[in-house]
Amino acid sequence: VQLQASGGGLVQVGGSLRLSCAASGRPFSSYFMGWFRQAPGKEREFVASTSVSSGSTAYLDSVKGRFTISRDNVKNTVYLQMNSLKPEDTAVYYCAARQGYSGTYYYTSDYDYWGQGTLVTVSS
Repeated sequence: VQLQASGGGLVQVGGSLRLSCAASGRPFSSYFMGWFRQAPGKEREFVASTSVSSGSTAYLDSVKGRFTISRDNVKNTVYLQMNSLKPEDTAVYYCAARQGYSGTYYYTSDYDYWGQGTLVTVSS
């Protein structure tokens, strides 16, 4: 599956952005999806994930209540709605996919496919 992330940009503290990740090449509905981020000088970290049915989601503690992951299996797209953004949310955000319907996957090694990343910059 090929993944194309978009929606990043420059936003002020407290603002919102919605990231999108469009998938192509394989049936999207058979893939568990995740979002990760990597800030300068830091390792890539898990942000959020969703099962195929969207019935199971998981979040990094620091984004709970501010970020929401969702997916549209008809449009083959996964979204990350980010509200109340903080400077520490500044990073390149990556979407990722692995085959499977459910589970808990927090590590980069759990995912087989990656998008190219989209930069989110939160200015204070």
